[in-house]
Amino acid sequence: MTLKRSPYAPAADQDLMAELWNPGLTDDLLKFVLFVYPWGKPGTPLEHYKGPRRWQQQALDEFSQHLADNKLRMELGQLPVTYKGAWSAGRGPGKSALFSWLTHWNMTTNVGSTTIATANTGGQLQSKTWPELGKWHTLSINSHWFERTSEKLLPAEWFGALVKSQLKVDIGYYYAWAQLWSEENPDAFAGAHNPHGMMVMFDEGSNIAEPIWTISRGFFTEPVLHRYWMAFGNPRRNSGAFFNCFHRDRNEWSTHTIDARTVEGTDPAEYQAIIDKYGEDSDQARVEVLGQFPRRGDRQFIASGTVLDAQKREVVYDSGAPLVLGIDPARFGEDSTVMRWRQGRCAREGQVPPTVRMKGADNMQVANEAAHQIDKYQPDAVCIDAGNGTGVIDRLRELKYVVHEVWFGAQSTAPEYANRRTELWGEMRDWLAGAAIDDGQRLMDDLTGPEYDFIGRDGDKMGLEPKEKMKKRGLASPDDGDALACTFAVRVARRDGAASQARRGKRAAGVDAQPLGY
Repeated sequence: MTLKRSPYAPAADQDLMAELWNPGLTDDLLKFVLFVYPWGKPGTPLEHYKGPRRWQQQALDEFSQHLADNKLRMELGQLPVTYKGAWSAGRGPGKSALFSWLTHWNMTTNVGSTTIATANTGGQLQSKTWPELGKWHTLSINSHWFERTSEKLLPAEWFGALVKSQLKVDIGYYYAWAQLWSEENPDAFAGAHNPHGMMVMFDEGSNIAEPIWTISRGFFTEPVLHRYWMAFGNPRRNSGAFFNCFHRDRNEWSTHTIDARTVEGTDPAEYQAIIDKYGEDSDQARVEVLGQFPRRGDRQFIASGTVLDAQKREVVYDSGAPLVLGIDPARFGEDSTVMRWRQGRCAREGQVPPTVRMKGADNMQVANEAAHQIDKYQPDAVCIDAGNGTGVIDRLRELKYVVHEVWFGAQSTAPEYANRRTELWGEMRDWLAGAAIDDGQRLMDDLTGPEYDFIGRDGDKMGLEPKEKMKKRGLASPDDGDALACTFAVRVARRDGAASQARRGKRAAGVDAQPLGY
């Protein structure tokens, strides 16, 4: 980047620009950070610090490597890709400092670019994230290039004039913005595209609503060199978009887990006190110290650890256990009709018949597919959610198939649950502790997504979160979870018992009009 001598900037500043815009510095983020801040300088807050911590250095080096790889792609005639990095950490490793350096680097070296910064709450953003950026802005060698307000970092008047006159760069979108968001109006978070580059950074990303993550994808649709998306946070929730960065979307994101005990400059005694109080494998220690997601969220009905164990567990195949089909008919829109199988302790595809999903199918199409599945696999019971499946149930009974209607909203037979759906999910949760299921991410998300609350007249009954509320949190309807839960609606005799064999013979002829499973 070259610059003519300009009346807008004194000679000292023009020399500084030549240094800061030298590719040897702009393309090496660690060198940039070491250059622009007064590390080890007496009388400054960094007097006793030689440079970034090891994990921060590694992050800066990874960032630099991505930039080099992108430039090589472009030389080869390929499109550059967006950098996506997620850091999950315990308390106090210096996430906000890295956050601030990246913002300052982008504003300094990618002239005209946009940086969007947000956090889990407005309070976090305004009282912690943005003041941290202000601290590093004040310490930087070129702090006078920019002016900081309560929500933006903007080019100073003289610097903005220079950029427009000398570099011919429009500065309308040249800023770093501490942008608030609203789950009720996520579209308000959407921003302009910028050919000079986009950087989006989430602080405490675990509690940023999923719609905001979805909207943010729209920032990166232009295939320009400088596109960066970073998320930092304590891993407080084991569901949602931040969790997915490390699980479902792990091939899309570069992920990093930081054990706070390994970070230099922190007090190990504080972390050990948490471990001593709660235990090393406690959720408190996992989140606050180890940087790992909790096995169970504060309101999570089924713990992620329970589901992960069931996905890895091997069980002995029990051919004598009853084979049960659960069907959750689609409600509308994006929901899918799902048909899932369970045989004893096993619900793993390959050991039980494959799962069926139908999108946009009407009652007749669903009933026809259900009839095909029944004829093909001869289940010992068929259980269908009646809330949206009455038409399917009626059609199957018209065809002489025996099915059980499951009313999720009915009264629970167990006093601790608010309704039948919560009761069936409770039975499924207990079953998962010794079960085997397939390792699909869809099933994982469905089983771990719903939260619970205590409801009822006395507030003493546990109620599973309604699908509508889940959707407001940015989660999909747990169709796979509800279909599997339906398989617990009836008690079914074993296949290798005499009564079961006699009953199966009648049903195979298509004339058994007695309820299955009793």
